Amino acid sequence: VFQTLDLAPDVQPGTLTFRFDHPDGALTHAYELRPRTRQPGTYAQGFSSEDVIYLMMPDRFANGDVANDSIPGYLEGVDRSDVNARQGGDMRGVIARLDYLDDLGLTAIWFTPVFENDMTPEYGAYHGYAATDMYAIDPRFGTNDEFIELVDACHARGMKVIMDMIHNHVGDRHWWMADPPTSDWFNSWEEYGQTNSVGAAALDPYASDSDRDRLLNGWFVREMPDLNQKNELLAQYLLQKTVWWIEHSGIDGIRMDTYVYPDKDYMARWVDYVMAEFPTFNIVGEAWLQRTAHQAYWQTGFEGHTDGYDARLRSVTDFQVHYALVRGFQDHSSLFELYIQLSQDYLYDHPNDLVTFLDNHDVPRYRTQVGGDAAAVRMALAVLLTTRGIPQVYYGTELAFENDGDEALGHGVRRQTMPGGWPDDDRSVFEAADRTPEEALTVEHFRALAQWRKTAEVVHDGRLTQFVPRNGTYVYFRWEDEPNGDAVMVVVNRNDEPYDLG
Repeated sequence: VFQTLDLAPDVQPGTLTFRFDHPDGALTHAYELRPRTRQPGTYAQGFSSEDVIYLMMPDRFANGDVANDSIPGYLEGVDRSDVNARQGGDMRGVIARLDYLDDLGLTAIWFTPVFENDMTPEYGAYHGYAATDMYAIDPRFGTNDEFIELVDACHARGMKVIMDMIHNHVGDRHWWMADPPTSDWFNSWEEYGQTNSVGAAALDPYASDSDRDRLLNGWFVREMPDLNQKNELLAQYLLQKTVWWIEHSGIDGIRMDTYVYPDKDYMARWVDYVMAEFPTFNIVGEAWLQRTAHQAYWQTGFEGHTDGYDARLRSVTDFQVHYALVRGFQDHSSLFELYIQLSQDYLYDHPNDLVTFLDNHDVPRYRTQVGGDAAAVRMALAVLLTTRGIPQVYYGTELAFENDGDEALGHGVRRQTMPGGWPDDDRSVFEAADRTPEEALTVEHFRALAQWRKTAEVVHDGRLTQFVPRNGTYVYFRWEDEPNGDAVMVVVNRNDEPYDLG
């Protein structure tokens, strides 16, 4: 049942009671109109190039409440023997480790989705991207109130919280599946099948209708039914659900998963809807694409459109810089790839708002990609925290984590648990005395950079001047365009010997 309320400008908070007459008896539902109690400036703060974002998978970070590891009635419990199963991390575990995150110099935490994912053990949904209730925190992570407690605890330390959302799909165990609200609530699997995952089809001026439809209307995988955002009731549901979470929990930003897969007109409308309600908020859209121009298409202000589209997004995930930083640190190669990538920043209206990263939960660990070279990880972290953009660090990369097993075992090898986050762990990376020499060297290197970066305004917003890499050495400056402005010089030498800059 959908009910639309038109509220007068002077309507007062209170309880509205609705009566629904039914042959089996009348039903009543009480709906509370609540006043806004959160003060401006204490939430919905947004994020920017002043921040360092820490990407965390709650299931893999720390287990603070073993009592919620397995919940009666839920389809999956904890299985520590399987890297692709739930491990038991939760909100309590994160709250207990906030000292560690604060000490690192982090200013924002992005949590992979925390919504209920009551999926079968064969599929697994510890990652959170197959929601079965968009209004509830998964009880194996905690409760809605515990999530609010976590957000408030982060804010008390001056740290922001970014919530991961998905409007492209849900899990096939969502309660909608048993009785969809309308016949076109989902796009048809029989008609479209699985998405082709080719994001370029959304903007290709020569794309066939079938390719574009397959991208936008195909299901992400068989277990993730594709939502039809052209359905106005569904669109309104998703719009209002977003605003409710911001107001209810006090989050500061959103990372929108698979941004290029849903109906793009709806996505632009969604951004406008949220930003009109919370002007200081920020949203980063996942735009996993193959070319710089394709990525730039999704940031507001792009001038290369042939279709007049404006995605309205200020921030986009910068996969192109990710690729360049991987190639640039493999086999002692130079950072010419990064130089070339940054030289294309004229395609963006505001490149400093792109979210840059070495790795994330969807790609192999950065150290694994650069051949196990921990020194390369440290050098790449220095670049990440000093070049343009909003740096995002994947949990464990500050400790030079590698994949924990062969890629053939599944994505779980990229998403290992943090040693010391579980009561039965034999060591703790949260304690300096328990770290390996390589972990200690890398985490202290990262901490020094991140703490310094908090007040290094020249790195937040300063101009960037780079020099063509020579003989394996890359040099760039961040500098302020004003008399007596600050300047930072960064020199990256990928050689085994010192290099004379001349």
